[in-house]
Amino acid sequence: MVGTIVNTVCIITGTLVGTLFKKGLGEKYTKTLFNAMGLASLALGASSFVQNMPKSEFPVLFILSLALGGVVGTALDLDGRVHRLIAKKSGEGLAKGIISASLLFCIGTFSIVGPVMSALNGDNTFLFTNSTLDLVTSMVFATTYGIGIIITAPILFCWQGMFYLIAKLAGGTAIMQGTLVNELAIVGGVLIISSGLSILEIKDCKTLNYLPALLVPVLWFLLKGLFGI
Repeated sequence: MVGTIVNTVCIITGTLVGTLFKKGLGEKYTKTLFNAMGLASLALGASSFVQNMPKSEFPVLFILSLALGGVVGTALDLDGRVHRLIAKKSGEGLAKGIISASLLFCIGTFSIVGPVMSALNGDNTFLFTNSTLDLVTSMVFATTYGIGIIITAPILFCWQGMFYLIAKLAGGTAIMQGTLVNELAIVGGVLIISSGLSILEIKDCKTLNYLPALLVPVLWFLLKGLFGI
């Protein structure tokens, strides 16, 4: 868990530093940084998708995942519920920032593969790399949205902690070492792209409604293992 702890601390540190800089930035520069985050989200999401898609054993699974996950998420109105919950306490602007930052921090390849590698091999390389990226990213988000971005730190800790514990329990199975992780990274890449489009105000895809899509690959591999599909 050392890598996850470092990653969490980096987000907290980046948020605090970014909040200090926020006071000296004008609206013009804040908008520039806002656009930078949108472009970064598009680039990171595309990178995750392109890198993992060739490794997929089930190329259409991500399409099925997005379709089923989107329907479930829309029925539950996940995007609307979370926005209303955060906006009620912090304002609509910060709600958008927290959601976008959480997706960017949690659903990237490093944040999924990193805890698995840490649990199975004691290798924190991915998590330390992710920590550096998140340090800078949280600074930029905080210059735009303020101290509220610090909420993403415990969210990331719980997310990576979940994968760490699952990998520990699953041991060195092939699923945790590669196949399932690849499929999750593909779906996650699409969700990060969706978040980027929202940040840039190109298209509000209501990304949170698609979060259940991450459960579809997990269910698929469970069924595959149980019934030998």
